Amino acid sequence: MVRKLSKNRLFHSYFKDWVELYKVGAVRDVTLNKYNITYRRLKELAPDLKISQLNRMTYQKLINDYALTHEKQTTMDFHHQVKAAILDAVDEGLIERDPTRKAVIKGKNPGDKKQKYLNQSELQTLISTLDLKSVINRDWFILLVAKTGLRFSEALALTPNDFDFKNQTLSISKSWNYKNKRGGFIPTKNESSNRKIQLDWQTCMHFSNLTIGLPKDRPMFIRRRIFNSTINDYLKRKCTDAGIPVISIHGLRHTHASLLLFAGVSIASVSRRLGHSNITTTQQTYLHIIRELENKDNHKMMQFLATIV
Repeated sequence: MVRKLSKNRLFHSYFKDWVELYKVGAVRDVTLNKYNITYRRLKELAPDLKISQLNRMTYQKLINDYALTHEKQTTMDFHHQVKAAILDAVDEGLIERDPTRKAVIKGKNPGDKKQKYLNQSELQTLISTLDLKSVINRDWFILLVAKTGLRFSEALALTPNDFDFKNQTLSISKSWNYKNKRGGFIPTKNESSNRKIQLDWQTCMHFSNLTIGLPKDRPMFIRRRIFNSTINDYLKRKCTDAGIPVISIHGLRHTHASLLLFAGVSIASVSRRLGHSNITTTQQTYLHIIRELENKDNHKMMQFLATIV
């Protein structure tokens, strides 16, 4: 039961009810879990903060306290979730002015980051070590993610029906709920994630043989409950044995996108292939690569312009 609105309510209590009212049943379980984590952090950092006490200074202190133990991007995510609830409180007349206005987002210095992607030579080395048998296994899963850039949950949800071998396309229309012990199909991350992607002829040939005799509407890679950490540990061993940098399954998605960008594929095409909600997401994720490519383009332009006399 959502409690009566009051300026004297504890803010973390208001946030909890706000999540229950607006987010339960409206967002995916993984997103809802992030809101619940935010609630727990609010309760820890500001156990006595009332709605009536929210102003720019008290809010900035809250953000600063959170930032002491989190990196800037994580602090930004926390800020966005809390701000959404606060703006509703403003609309409801519980707060006179938006205390989140001009909030300064800080964060601790990032630690050593694992390499996010492989170069072409490293990826080829990894693929050469895969045990690609005549039946579906984890190595085929790794190869398919590397060839398509699918999200982990999208790749788990693939069925033989999703392949169009005649037109060499793969339809992405669902994800697999691997975080729930019951599993099952769930919607993709967003509307843009529902897409068809082109496959190369070698991948089509391999999977046209691998899917023979498999149930058409059942996930190909699911035999029992599967964990992201299990596949990542397996991939780590593969990378170590191959003598290349260790990356995660999600790192293969970054590898796929990075190699396409370096090959000259447009940022818009890469964005659609990855199923990003907008091109800005792609630009922000691969900003370092885009800048490197721009530097190469500038060099080419100057070389060309120098020939015009």
